[in-house]
Amino acid sequence: MIILDIKNLTLEIESNGVLIKALDKVSLTVKENEIRALVGETGSGKSLIVRAISGALPPQWIVTADRLTWRGENLLTMKQAQRQAIMRRDIAVIFQDPMAALDPSSRLQEQLLESVPEEFVEGRYWWERNRSKMKIAKQILARVGIENVAQCINKYPHELSLDICQKFMIALALISQPTLLIADDPTRGMETNIKKQILALFTHLNKTRDLSILFVGHDLLAISAMAHSMTVLYCGQTVESGKMKALRKRPLHPYTKALLDSAPSFSPDLQPKSRLVALDGTIPTLQHLPIGCRLGPRCPRAAKECVQAPTERSINEHKYRCHYPLHLQVV
Repeated sequence: MIILDIKNLTLEIESNGVLIKALDKVSLTVKENEIRALVGETGSGKSLIVRAISGALPPQWIVTADRLTWRGENLLTMKQAQRQAIMRRDIAVIFQDPMAALDPSSRLQEQLLESVPEEFVEGRYWWERNRSKMKIAKQILARVGIENVAQCINKYPHELSLDICQKFMIALALISQPTLLIADDPTRGMETNIKKQILALFTHLNKTRDLSILFVGHDLLAISAMAHSMTVLYCGQTVESGKMKALRKRPLHPYTKALLDSAPSFSPDLQPKSRLVALDGTIPTLQHLPIGCRLGPRCPRAAKECVQAPTERSINEHKYRCHYPLHLQVV
């Protein structure tokens, strides 16, 4: 069953009196008990999608979509209080910059205890309920790998390192036992061992608590090891999506293939000091977007038809947007 359904999400930002489409007809879904990866280059719009789902965009930005629903309910048209209730209980978000997301004027203990849902708290009297909240908070902090819990929770965010604050953000997201966890590059800047612990925690929660995860990131090796499906984003457009095994075995879009080929971990026959595969050119700026397919100026298979935006096509559950996909020969 699909719990998060996004169809043709478009985000327009005004710049010098001109509307720029930072997101252009983005589509993705997340099913129950699914781990879906959202990948793409820096600046492709991944974090904007996360903010659009959570309702954290500035009010002057224009958001439209054929569908942006949570369990069939339209997130764009519902009342703000109802959307906040969903974000507080059912959908949890781990933002990319923990220092900006945490309250700098409150100790970590206050922020964490405030997030514990009342239905999880035991006890009749206030001191019993406070003790129960503290027990829940310490358990979740220990689960995400924070040592010296008693010392950390009494500090302000600026007094701790970036990786500890990121772990605390993960604990803050998991404490309400959400149905969907949106993780925006949650292991960024972490050491390899700590990164493995966090990814193992996500996989464990997915299997034992039926937690659905939308994992946004760049680490293709880690993503391929844990994700069931993947959506590839380029310059604000979704170019391909499908099962992880199918995309790794047979990508249909030229950008997806280039993305996979650029990762040495996916090329076991790659010789030492060999040149890595890379597309020519650079990702365009929002002020100078090409018409039609935004990959066109960099695509080795581009032709005249690419000045028109390709429509979404599907082979079973494998979807792509390309006039000349890799399974067809270019004449």
